[in-house]
Amino acid sequence: MSEQQLSPFPRYQLAELAAEGSDTFVDGPFGSSLKSHEYVDAGVRLIQLQNIGEGEWRDQNKKFITPSKFKSLERHGAVPGDIAIAKMAEPVARACLVPAVSEQFVVVADCIRLRLDEVRFDAGYVVRAINSPYTRREAENKAIGSTRVRINLSVLKTVGCLAPSLPEQKRITCILDTLDASIQETEAILAKLKAVKQGLLHDLLTRGIDANGELRPPLAEAPNLYKESPQGWIPTEWEVAALGELAESLVDGPFGSNLKTAHYVENPGVRVVRLQNILSGEYDDSERAFISDQHAASLLRNRVTAGDALVASLGDANYPVGRSCCYPPDLPDAINKADCFRFRSGRRCRNEFVMHAMNGAGVRKQVRGYEQGVTMKRINLGNLRRVEVALPSIPEQEMIVERLRTAQQQTDATADLLRKLRSEKQGLMDDLLTGRVRVTPLLARPGQIETEGRV
Repeated sequence: MSEQQLSPFPRYQLAELAAEGSDTFVDGPFGSSLKSHEYVDAGVRLIQLQNIGEGEWRDQNKKFITPSKFKSLERHGAVPGDIAIAKMAEPVARACLVPAVSEQFVVVADCIRLRLDEVRFDAGYVVRAINSPYTRREAENKAIGSTRVRINLSVLKTVGCLAPSLPEQKRITCILDTLDASIQETEAILAKLKAVKQGLLHDLLTRGIDANGELRPPLAEAPNLYKESPQGWIPTEWEVAALGELAESLVDGPFGSNLKTAHYVENPGVRVVRLQNILSGEYDDSERAFISDQHAASLLRNRVTAGDALVASLGDANYPVGRSCCYPPDLPDAINKADCFRFRSGRRCRNEFVMHAMNGAGVRKQVRGYEQGVTMKRINLGNLRRVEVALPSIPEQEMIVERLRTAQQQTDATADLLRKLRSEKQGLMDDLLTGRVRVTPLLARPGQIETEGRV
């Protein structure tokens, strides 16, 4: 039985959602009617593919045309509250509301503007319905192209959309808007926590913690507490040491012929630590690889155990060379692959402190000085051993680590909440937009967001 047959909502073609008139559902002008050399720094804002997200407006890419040029393109104009739809992937037919970041817009050739019949349809509901699996599947099935999938306006007009009565649409919009507001608020809190943690990392790696458990005052306020060093000004009690001096063991991965993808087996087996697992301060366990116990036994030099610091030898602008994390204590022992260094501390330092130092600005700057390569940068083991760390006493290292661990726990808790909210939103959208869960009993009780049939 099809999703339409299961749903109590009627099906409309997208063309049926448009207000009356010939210009309520239009795409952008042909390329010859609007060329890039006509773009200016201010004027009437363009709606481009880059601006259209799945239910969200992306404001980074800003292009304009002059008001005089717009006069010849008024048919393609859009205003806040209209719906913008992308002709091209990824994904095809994604849609968002046109926001009030400008009073007047115009869609370009690969974008579509839909102006709804507001007597029957709610824009907040329709945007979500267009982005729903029901409508998306039909749009993708009717799209053309292999490398660049696209759908034209005449075909898009025939794509189906499920919609209840206008009051129920508005109630669904209210429920999902409330959840979206919670998600946006949590995203803002998470971004702030990450920024605070980054600032705390800088302060702790340059000022440390004094005997009273407080951050030392900055250099400008208490120059007598600091000394010059190859790492800049550091607290007088600290020393500077190279990673090679501090490590009980610092090894790179086995040569390619000793460990390659042909050696991978299905779990059960021994885990392999790879570049994609190493993030800045976080071990990403979403991608896993394994080798046999017998093969792992031949690579004991590369054994990774709980708490070892892992360092990436390769990187780019988004994932820098030298980024580091610690191997989680709840995972079984592993083997580090080529391009993944394993650091195990000696008596003068703690693994977790060294990991934080590797992610700090001072060490990052040193690593950049040792980088080789053009598109993909790398650092070799010999140069990594030369990288220097500003080192407090063991008790101070442990206090620094604990402060950063607490900050990370707050960040992780907020990230977990955000994942739960997004998962809840996805489930709720699937239910509400198909009518599996109805909000009809609540239409006379504004202010509630519970839904009938959902626990």
